[in-house]
Amino acid sequence: MTRGTPTATARVERQQPAPASRRADPCTAIILGAGGDLTRRLLLPAFCRLAAGDLLADDFLLLGVDRQPLDDAGFRAELRARISGEEAGAISDAAWEKLAPRIRYVSGDLTDPLAYAAIAERLEKLERDRSPERRNRLFYLAVPPVIFDPIVGHISASGIAPRIESCAARPWVRIVVEKPFGHSRESATALNEHVLELFDESQVYRIDHYLGKETVQNLLVFRFGNSIFEPLWNRFHIAHVEITSAETLGVETRGRYYEKAGVMRDMFQNHLLQLLSLTAMEPPVTMSADAVRDEKVKVLRSVRWLKAGTVDDNAVRAQYTAGRIGDESLRGYREEENVASDSVTPTYAAVRFLIDNWRWSGVPFYVRSGKRMARRLTEIVIQFHRPPLLMFGHETRGALTPNKLVLRIQPKEAISLTFEAKYPGAALSLTPEIEVASVAMDFCYSDVFGGSVSPAYETLLLDVMVGEATLFTRSDEVEATWRIVDPIIEQWERDTSKKIPTYQAGSWGPEESHALLREKGAEWRNPSGE
Repeated sequence: MTRGTPTATARVERQQPAPASRRADPCTAIILGAGGDLTRRLLLPAFCRLAAGDLLADDFLLLGVDRQPLDDAGFRAELRARISGEEAGAISDAAWEKLAPRIRYVSGDLTDPLAYAAIAERLEKLERDRSPERRNRLFYLAVPPVIFDPIVGHISASGIAPRIESCAARPWVRIVVEKPFGHSRESATALNEHVLELFDESQVYRIDHYLGKETVQNLLVFRFGNSIFEPLWNRFHIAHVEITSAETLGVETRGRYYEKAGVMRDMFQNHLLQLLSLTAMEPPVTMSADAVRDEKVKVLRSVRWLKAGTVDDNAVRAQYTAGRIGDESLRGYREEENVASDSVTPTYAAVRFLIDNWRWSGVPFYVRSGKRMARRLTEIVIQFHRPPLLMFGHETRGALTPNKLVLRIQPKEAISLTFEAKYPGAALSLTPEIEVASVAMDFCYSDVFGGSVSPAYETLLLDVMVGEATLFTRSDEVEATWRIVDPIIEQWERDTSKKIPTYQAGSWGPEESHALLREKGAEWRNPSGE
């Protein structure tokens, strides 16, 4: 017999002190598009935290570039008034004061080649008193994807960002590019070719903030640093894998962008396939950037492509309609600002991927993402096979809960392992009618290590400044992910029927998505109140 019980919690005690923090190389960080939302919400708070933690070099400078006709003081004042953001959290006055004296500004239109002469002049003045090996430059393209290509050309042609063949050379020049990198495999390949004509691969950091989250990084340690799990990480023990990224937010003010992107370009091509590759990759030879990325690319190339005849059987799309989350009434996607009234852009997708290699043959990877879902949640669920023989009475047949390993990436980073245990009680001795309950061992980062974990951008910016590229995507990796999603996007965009499955805002997605798993006797994990 089975019985539901509250989960048991096991607290992991910290065994060792935290390692000494890294400190960034001396450099000037040039944010191109410094007046935008990305800078306000994420980049400036991250730099503030790095400054407050004394992780920036003493002569670090931040040079913002944008259209507004401001001087240094005006730019600082505008930034201080606007810094906010859920992920970054509030920035204290003390943290701001550590960074503010290092902030400079240049006004210019980034699409105009003449603007780069002013940037060059300002950089020359700022670096004049530095020794040559300390004149390192970090260029962050905080700009819309449509102008990535011309801006890369301008910073190269102007001479402010020369090509450097060796990653060990000093001074260094590094270019950080936000997602999406391209709009399709064809455009991503063309963009890669242009970028790599101008810069060495080692200079280019394609950023995906999911890879900066502690649980994502810990996935490699969890798998390859614990001998009790890695032997089970294969088709012989794992029934299926679920990867979920659910948002309660709608498209907000991004309707124009989202109409062109949709959920596949916005979430699958980058974030979710990154999580899949880290979950499924083989052990790298070393924990070096190239060794880790080599294994990720091998997995991505092993994902079975969905062709015209197989998309409908393995992929579901949908769009949210009006609904409620808590006490809030929400409008449907087609009622959002800058969204067509007959739009068929998917705000939700669920895909069953198969990986054709020795480790994962026959194991489905169910990947889903959607807006206006029941909860904000990103997690990886490893579901193990059921026991082959049930000895605890007929009532347990088919009712025993499979063991699950849950790696939660947000909102509260944690790891949980569920297993079956005997329900306590003297009357329930070891008989055929024994009662069984599911319990869980839970590990939460903030409970064990104290405080809050470092925000993703803080981690990734520091990685760029020390030259650690493991958590950034390589050109062949980007092209491999586009190769997986392109056939799905193309088929959905060819459908001109103006019909698309729907799901109510505040739900866990359309019925078609649940049916996708039920075909194999599985169910999505849809937590309600964790």
